[in-house]
Amino acid sequence: MAELAISCKNLWKIYGARANEAMDAIRQRNLGKDEVRDEFDCVLGVHDASFDIAKGEIFCIMGLSGSGKSTLVRHINRLIDPTSGEIHVGGQRVDTMAEPELLELRSRTIGMVFQHMALWPHRTLAGNVGFGLEVRGIPVKERRAAAEKALGSMDLDGWADHYPDQLSGGMQQRVGLARALAADPEILLMDEPFSALDPLIRRQLQDQFLTLSQKLKKTTVFITHDLDEAIRMGDRIAIMNEGEIVQIGTPEEIVTQPVDGYVAEFVKGISRVSLVRAESLMTRLNGHAPTQKKVTAQSDLGTVIDAFMDDLGPVTVVDAEGAPLGVITIKDALSALRG
Repeated sequence: MAELAISCKNLWKIYGARANEAMDAIRQRNLGKDEVRDEFDCVLGVHDASFDIAKGEIFCIMGLSGSGKSTLVRHINRLIDPTSGEIHVGGQRVDTMAEPELLELRSRTIGMVFQHMALWPHRTLAGNVGFGLEVRGIPVKERRAAAEKALGSMDLDGWADHYPDQLSGGMQQRVGLARALAADPEILLMDEPFSALDPLIRRQLQDQFLTLSQKLKKTTVFITHDLDEAIRMGDRIAIMNEGEIVQIGTPEEIVTQPVDGYVAEFVKGISRVSLVRAESLMTRLNGHAPTQKKVTAQSDLGTVIDAFMDDLGPVTVVDAEGAPLGVITIKDALSALRG
């Protein structure tokens, strides 16, 4: 079993002067969001959220504006205190953590990247990127080296002594990422970091972060309102609606097995070509002889369809060692393409 980096259990957040009364009423009478607002003048921000995130995983939380995704992620480093529930980071109980330990967690274990970088205009890029290390009392020479290394990881070599107003929006976003990376945190919390950028720059930064993530193996919680981005970035995705996590799954599971109409509406325009795997489409051989045409179990639907270009006979699915596992017909492939 994978080692857990983050675990949240039965997390609730209710805003308002009577939040505790509202929480008791929810437990006793199972009140809904509208009833909580009307009876207690409170807003239900997060509704009984539970999830685990493995070490090194990119976990995307997505939903429309007001769905509670940003509220949820801010509980992990306790920028927001929960009304009820438990938060565990690296085996430590965060929701009951004392202030000194909490500050230590924020400065050393968790880095956060926001949509708007809020870089200090009077500081150089090195000064901005090294600020967290400065707060920790790291000597000037060490934090300069760490800042230059972090800037280099974001393709900003040679920019350390420039100022934010000399940079484009995409470059400023890279500085924000470098600032989070400079302290070498185990966990990154990223709240819609690319959503304000042009599509081309946004895709370039997505690619750059994915490449960097494969190298550094940082545990990442990535907030987005864009399902295409979530599918591209996430090992798993949690979809939220009105403060509640509706479904958690891999991109393939979210797209091919939506749990309800809300999720189905989200995913209906998403292409399945690069998501659906051969092992999900195949029928077991059950004693039948394998065919000459073969694809691996992890081949995507596009690769499977390519195998039917020369003839429409069935395709055999094999494992990593080449042993046959099952078979896919052209009907199976076209049905999957239609969803």
